[in-house]
Amino acid sequence: MDTEDRKRLAGIEACNWVKDGMSLGLGTGSTVSHTVLEIGRMISEGSISVVGVPTSLATRELALRVGIPLVTLSEVGAIDLVIDGTDEFDPEFSLIKGGGGALTREKIVAQSSKAMIVVADDRKRVDVLGKFHLPVEVLQFEWEATRGLLSALCPGAVKIRGGERPFVTDNGGYILDCDFGETITDPKSLELEILSIAGVVEVGLFCDMCDAVVLAGEGNVETIVKEGGRLS
Repeated sequence: MDTEDRKRLAGIEACNWVKDGMSLGLGTGSTVSHTVLEIGRMISEGSISVVGVPTSLATRELALRVGIPLVTLSEVGAIDLVIDGTDEFDPEFSLIKGGGGALTREKIVAQSSKAMIVVADDRKRVDVLGKFHLPVEVLQFEWEATRGLLSALCPGAVKIRGGERPFVTDNGGYILDCDFGETITDPKSLELEILSIAGVVEVGLFCDMCDAVVLAGEGNVETIVKEGGRLS
């Protein structure tokens, strides 16, 4: 199977956790888009009735197109389940997210959810986080000063996404991609340290949020459930 086939398998497999009547956090990215499409199919066939909270404008557009009713967090309170993608995950189920630029909204939805399932292909499983650059959303105001403070923490380069034409998030912020390399052995502490910098909106480290990973490998899909997590 090629990479896209693996993403499709993982995205669809995650829908086995979706039950009638649920409120769902709808993640962002190429893998979870297959989940959104499958949920839309299930609704159209009448097998489930659910509502969704999208984590990005792109997901919102896709969800509306396939017929998923959308609500806000203020309307539903706690979400039953969020299904999202990831750029990396480690043995402790800590994640790096934000390759698509939606990390702030993704984290808001994830922290309001009763459980979180991540869909991924097997390239995303690592022993130590950091081979994938760590995205940090920052305010546009004096972003160069914020980059300077991040550079003091990061052993590698800190680059603005998009270069001379910076990528702008759905929130109007910039993304700084930080090259930590495979050094993030204590993601919780690093998350707190980065969040202490004025100008940082959010960092793409998701700790103590993920409860299971639906992982597509060569020819098969496995679900890895976190021991002691909310789905175990």
